[in-house]
Amino acid sequence: MERDRLCGLKEKFQYSGKGEVYSFTIIYDAPAGFEQFVPYAVALIKLEEGPLITAQLTDIDHKEIYIGMPVEMVTRKLKEEGDTGLIIYGYKFRPPLIADMNSRKGS
Repeated sequence: MERDRLCGLKEKFQYSGKGEVYSFTIIYDAPAGFEQFVPYAVALIKLEEGPLITAQLTDIDHKEIYIGMPVEMVTRKLKEEGDTGLIIYGYKFRPPLIADMNSRKGS
């Protein structure tokens, strides 16, 4: 990903893909092409490096989402294109698997 430095030049920068839920909502009335996925969670994610990005949350029950929840980026299917069946992939965020495994060990 490229980002602007203060001097206006662009430099290559790789984000960690880790962050936390800054804000979120549950979508019940989806835009065209996403109706089959409702309800689904969309969040504003604050990355460890500072930027805020919008992304769908996955692999979590909607009732378990909270502000400040740690998340990690994963590549997932977003949708299929009409008659061609072309699968579109993109990024989503989920709770980190390591944190999940550690919490299960304590159970």
